[in-house]
Parts: sequence; structure tokens; C-alpha cells
Amino acid sequence: MSNKIIYFARDLLERGEDFVIAKVVDTHGSAPRKKGAWMLMRSDGTTEGTVGGGRIEAETEKRCLEAFGTKEKSRIYHFKLNTTEQDALDMGCGGDADIQIQYISAGDPGNFLEEFNIRSTVYIFGAGHVGLALEPVLRHIDFRTVVLDDREEYASRERFPQAGEVRVIDSFKNSFGGIECDDDSYIVIVTRGHMGDYDVLKDALEQKRAYIGMIGSRSKTRLLYEKLMNDDGYTKEQLEKVYTPIGENIYAETPEEIAVSIAAEMIKVRNGHGER
Repeated sequence: MSNKIIYFARDLLERGEDFVIAKVVDTHGSAPRKKGAWMLMRSDGTTEGTVGGGRIEAETEKRCLEAFGTKEKSRIYHFKLNTTEQDALDMGCGGDADIQIQYISAGDPGNFLEEFNIRSTVYIFGAGHVGLALEPVLRHIDFRTVVLDDREEYASRERFPQAGEVRVIDSFKNSFGGIECDDDSYIVIVTRGHMGDYDVLKDALEQKRAYIGMIGSRSKTRLLYEKLMNDDGYTKEQLEKVYTPIGENIYAETPEEIAVSIAAEMIKVRNGHGER
């Protein structure tokens, strides 16, 4: 959920106004919005946020209005987004989406604010110039940031005072020790050298994730890919899922510009428009 909706929900609770939250909790195949998309509805039917627009939005709004009558605390609805099945929504996406509808009572909101302020986690491997510029940008667009480096003087709270977590690791080999990635995890590889990038990427390919992005030129990427295919058995199809050179092509040069380009690409993926 975006900070905007969290603040809006907090204001409603303070005014004693009930509301309903709709959240995309799972998707399969193509869907207009991915897991984590939110919509808030007030009792007058006005909304903030979106779960995808079109028929799925209309059906979700209908369920939200029903929840004001039933005051049902939580229920998950399964929507088929195709044009062939009889009970589908006649949408051309072709996938499925599960949407949780939850009635929030201002008099008894429970752990709503803690439970629903969920953010995707980004693991930034490399605490150098690009990592330093990138971490605050991603934090300000609602990612939980974890910074990892094998240099204690770089992976420090002095350099990253507001990061969600800062870790000093022994080396970039086996760098995912103690990390449990999931389908909402984003992996950014910006270490100081080719071998560090190689070690992290090799492990990253084995993780559940929403995104892997790696910095570097096309020639460097080609060399790393050849090594991963020849020495480690990875396929071209697996490697094509990596976003590299990382970031949207805005002709970035400085670390700060590169950080903006990476953030733009990650927003694109998070909002369901990734190309890998």
C-alpha cells in the first residue's frame, strides 16, 4: 500500500469512519496489477488506489460495497481474467487474480495499520557510489531497503542511516545466507567488480524474486553470461530474465542519475509492466 493510502486510512480512523480495503494477494499469468496493489473504499463508494481497472475493478468495487452491509472482516475472491470460461470476467489478460476484501471498523481496527503497511524488499548488493545514491530513492518510493557489502567501512549505519537493514557479509559468494526471498523480492547487483557481480548473480538466479537487475556494460554482461552458461549450466532463457544493463535508458552517467534510472525500471516492474 502506498503511503498516500495509509495516511488517508489513518485520517478516516481518527474521524471514526469505517472503510473497506481491497488488496491483490496473488496473481497467476497476466493480470493488470500484481500482488500488493490496493484500493480503499469509503462508505459513499468513493475510492483511493486501484486493483487494475476495467471489469476487475468494477467487480471489486461491487464486493467492497457488499462488505459495508455484511461487515465481514475478511474474504478472498478469485477472478478469472479471460474471455473463454463461463464464469470469467471477459478480460483479455488471460490470467487469474485473488483479491482480499476486508472491512475495517474505526471502532475496532485491530492491527490494520501494522498489518497493511507492507512493502516489497529490495536487496542492494554493493554499498559503493551507486548503492549509496540508490538506497534513499528506493526507500522514498516505498521499498524496504537492505544494503549488503563485504566492506565494513561501506556497509555501515553512518553511510545508510535510514536503510531498513545494513549487512556486512564475508564475501559475495553465498551472499544470500540468512535471506529468504519471495515473489515480492527485488535484487539489485551493483558490486565493485565483475567477480562480485558474477557471484551474486549466480546465487540470485536460484532465488524467488520479482526482479533481478545488474549493472554493467553489454560486453561485461556477455562475458558473465558465457561463464554462467559454460561453467554453471544456466540457460539463455534463464539469463534473459535479468535486467541488464540495469535501469531505464535515460542516458544516465552519474550515480544519482543511474539511481533514478534503476528506480524507474523497478517501478515499471512493480506496477506489472515488466518485459522479462
